[in-house]
Order: sequence, then C-alpha cells, then structure tokens
Amino acid sequence: MMSYAGLEIVTLLALIEYSVLGAMVGRARLKYKVEAPATTGNAQFERYFRVHQNTLEALIVFLPAVWIFSLGVNYQIGVALGVLFLLGRILYANGYLNAPEKRAPGAIVTFAINTILVVGGLGALLVRAI
Repeated sequence: MMSYAGLEIVTLLALIEYSVLGAMVGRARLKYKVEAPATTGNAQFERYFRVHQNTLEALIVFLPAVWIFSLGVNYQIGVALGVLFLLGRILYANGYLNAPEKRAPGAIVTFAINTILVVGGLGALLVRAI
C-alpha cells in the first residue's frame, strides 16, 4: 500500500497555516476595534484580512492541484512544491503585513507554484488520456 504521508502532511500544514491566519484576523479585529461584520475601517486590520482572504483564494487552486500533480506527475516534486507553497505564503503574509508593496515576492512564488502544479497535472492527465 502506497503511503502519502508527505502529501497529507503538506495538506494539513496548509490548512493549519490558513487557520492561524484566520486567528490572526480575529486578534487584529479586537486590537484595531473593527467589529464584525465590518472588513474595513483600519488599514492594518485590512492587511490581516486580505492576507487571510488571498490565502484562501490560493488554497482553492493549490489543494487539488498538489494532489493531482503529486499522484500523476511526480510525488517527491509535488511534496517539495507543497512545502515551497507554504513558505511562499509565509513570505507573502510577512511582506503584506509589514508593507503592502512588499507582498509581491510571496505572491509570485505562490502563483508560480500553483501554475506548475496545475499545468503539470493537466499535462499528465492529457497525455494519459490520449
């Protein structure tokens, strides 16, 4: 029986990372006195909120793509790209929270990894279908 422990760990770490970012939004909501359901009103709070939302947007692509790529193209490369994705999201969050103009490196890393995963996974599926 094949073990997918590395892929499962990356998946769960991505969910934990997203949950931590959500908790940070909750803490920022209290610190900057932005009452729910408001999502605007304090620039620093809005940064936390956008980091969390943008991570969700990236996760929607990442989660299925990392599984399809890892199982259909190359398991080790897929898991390695998954780890790099997690680090890219940390880089993104750090940059955005310190100064929005510093978010680009993390955003580029995340976008590039998701592109590799989607295009690679789709390519492998198309080759097998032909």
